[in-house]
Amino acid sequence: MPALDLTVSSIDLTRAICDIPSVSGDETTLADAIHAAVSPLAHLDVYRDGDTIVARTDLGLAQRVVIAGHIDTVPINGNVPTRDVEIDGEAHLWGRGTVDMKAGVAVQLKLAAELTDPRVDITWMWYDHEEVDADLNGLTRLARSRPDLFAGDFAILGEPSGAEVEGGCNGNLRAIVRTRGVRAHSARSWIGENAIHRAAPILARLAEYRAREVPVDGLVYREGLNAVRIDGGVAGNVVPDLCEVEVNYRFAPSRDAAGAERHVRSVFDGFDVEIVDLAVGARPGLDAPLAQEFVAAVGAEPRPKYGWTDVARFSALGVPAVNYGPGDPHLAHHDEERVRLSEIDAVERGLRSWLTAR
Repeated sequence: MPALDLTVSSIDLTRAICDIPSVSGDETTLADAIHAAVSPLAHLDVYRDGDTIVARTDLGLAQRVVIAGHIDTVPINGNVPTRDVEIDGEAHLWGRGTVDMKAGVAVQLKLAAELTDPRVDITWMWYDHEEVDADLNGLTRLARSRPDLFAGDFAILGEPSGAEVEGGCNGNLRAIVRTRGVRAHSARSWIGENAIHRAAPILARLAEYRAREVPVDGLVYREGLNAVRIDGGVAGNVVPDLCEVEVNYRFAPSRDAAGAERHVRSVFDGFDVEIVDLAVGARPGLDAPLAQEFVAAVGAEPRPKYGWTDVARFSALGVPAVNYGPGDPHLAHHDEERVRLSEIDAVERGLRSWLTAR
C-alpha cells in the first residue's frame, strides 16, 4: 500500500494521490492509503464504510461544517502518472484527477491533519463512486448506514471551481428515447420498418432545442439537453427493429424531479421514453450565515455550478452547501486535465484562514 505523507505541501500531496489510480470501482488502494494516513491523528474520530472515510473533530463547538471530496476519477487515458507543465508562463500539474478532484482532496487531507483547533467542528468526508450512477455513490451508502454523520450547519464540496465559490448545482437526468421497427433483409427493406430512420425526428428535436438560462436566488443557471449516445443495428444486411437515443438533461435547481421528467417527456412526446437516472439540483445556499461568512472570508464572487455535484445531497438534507476547489471545471474529464498550482495554494489559504479565524 502506498503511504501518504500529510506533512508535505498540498501540491506534493496532489501529485501523490493522483499517481494512485482510483477509477470508479477501483478506489480501494487510495482509500486504504487515506485511512492509514488519518487514523493515527488523535484529534480526529475516524470511521470507514467501504471505500468512504469520514474523519471528525469533536470539540463540542456550537457549529459544524462538513467538507467533502470524492476520491474516484473517470477512466485513465494515458494521463497517469502526473507531470509538471508550464502553460503561458504558469505552473500546472497535468494528469487524470488533478482537476476532478484530487487537488481538492489533497488540500482537505492536509488541513484535516493540521487543524487541531478550528473555529467550528469539522466533518471531513472522502468518498467513492461519485463519477458513476447515483445509487453507487459512497455518500448514498453512508446516508443509509450513518445518516448522523451528515449533520452540519454548512457544507463545502471540493469540486473544481477555479478557486472560486460556485453555489448550488444543476440537476441531472438521463433518458432513453426508443423507436421500434420491423426486421427485414436489407435487400428487401420495403418488407421491414427501419427503427434508425424513425429516430430522425428525435435528433431533429434536439437540434432545434433552445436551452433556458434560469435565475435562481441571484445566480443564473444554464440548462442543456443533448444526445450523448445512440445505439441501433443488428448486422450489415439487416434492417434494424430497435434504435435507442440516450439523452442527458441538465436542469436548473428551480425545477424538481417531477418537473424535469415532465419536460423531457413533453419534448419527446409520441416516443417511448424511459428515465434511467435522475438527480435533482441544489439552490445556491448562499443566504445561510456561515455561507456568507465563508464567501466574504475567501473574497469570492459566487457563480453557478452547471454540473451536478453532491451539494445537492446536502441541500436535500437541509444543509446549505457550495462548491470550492482548485481546477478549471472545463478541464474535468479532459485528456489534458491539469490544475494551476497557484489555485491549489489559494484554496488551502482560503479554507485555512476561514476555519481558523476567531
